[in-house]
Amino acid sequence: MKRKITLKQIARELEVSISTVSKALRNSAEISEDTKQKVQAFAKLYNYRPNNIALSLKNRKTNTIGIIIPEIVHHFFSKVIRGVELVANKRGYNVIVGLSNESFSKEVINMEMLANGSIDGFILSISKETQQLQDYHHFNETMSQGMPIVMFDRVVSDMNCDKVIVDDLNGAKNAVEKLLRNGCKSIALITTKDYVSVGKLRTQGYLEALEKHQIQPKADLILKIDDTLDYETRLDALENEIKQLFKANNGIDGVFAVNELYALSAMKVARKLGLNIPEDVQVIGFTDGVLSKHSTPSLTTVSQHAQQMGEKAADLLINKLENNIETEEEYFQTVIIATELIERESTK
Repeated sequence: MKRKITLKQIARELEVSISTVSKALRNSAEISEDTKQKVQAFAKLYNYRPNNIALSLKNRKTNTIGIIIPEIVHHFFSKVIRGVELVANKRGYNVIVGLSNESFSKEVINMEMLANGSIDGFILSISKETQQLQDYHHFNETMSQGMPIVMFDRVVSDMNCDKVIVDDLNGAKNAVEKLLRNGCKSIALITTKDYVSVGKLRTQGYLEALEKHQIQPKADLILKIDDTLDYETRLDALENEIKQLFKANNGIDGVFAVNELYALSAMKVARKLGLNIPEDVQVIGFTDGVLSKHSTPSLTTVSQHAQQMGEKAADLLINKLENNIETEEEYFQTVIIATELIERESTK
């Protein structure tokens, strides 16, 4: 059986643009007879069939955007959706939300289900399992057939699509430097495994802040949580890992955590161990969620400006949909949203 082939692969094999292949397959008068025959012969050889998704998009516009998110009960993602909806509704578009639940297969199924002519384009944040597998065929296939994608927060850096990301590295760096300025000498990091892009960047920010202040990082002070486990329903397991971190390092006087859950759990464990916050241990988290404001003490945190991220992602996608001019080289943007350190009671 011949392998399935895409527009992008035909273009690469024949050393022409995707738009040239698309026009040649439609017998466009803009393309020379020689090129049309060459493209059509190659497509026939590999049994190329136009994707029904692409055909539906060419034939009708739904004025609907699909959003795929990894989690639904999450302050950050709910704020992103709010930002997308504000812009989309203002510009005459509806929004459909799909949930991957951090699963690669659910992400693929959601995209296939929504891309059957129900929507015009995707805004999405990649599931943890997809990042772990590094299998991005469903994104490439969707884009190669003419449906635009805008990635936000968790993105594939070398993929040709528009992206909206948080300045995770500098946000983390500024947070750790705040702890250092406040007199912390032994700062622990609670982070994710490296396959999660945002956790990796925030870890890098932690390391760069220490390096800037000529402090040698200690492996014992870095706790990498296996976040494929559902710690939100098994908080005792997460708290136990953090408790072991404190017990193995009696001198911890600062904690930087890459998300709200880890930071709040660190404060809870520290108090159980008889430590006062912020007198004995200062804590900073990432993502300025509802719990950060209302915890006791309230949590100093890095704000990602999630609503602004959603607004920008929606603008990028709708601009792409409404200015759909075929060019030899398509232009893609990566928009970086600056973070802000929100100081509360968990730091001095």
